[in-house]
Amino acid sequence: MEKFVLAVRKFASDEEGVTAVEYGLIAALIAVAVVVTVAAVGTQLNTLFGKIKDCLTIPRGATCPTT
Repeated sequence: MEKFVLAVRKFASDEEGVTAVEYGLIAALIAVAVVVTVAAVGTQLNTLFGKIKDCLTIPRGATCPTT
């Protein structure tokens, strides 16, 4: 019985696995931040590239709208 108690105490004080959990949580938070940023900036970039496409496809001599 004493060996079992010592094994349980050793297991409870072992913090090696905690590091992997912490790295997993950090990676998850970074992934959420990337998704939120891409969603926020993505629409703006889509609009910008749409304007660039429109300016590249207009006939020669015409002016490109700036708005």
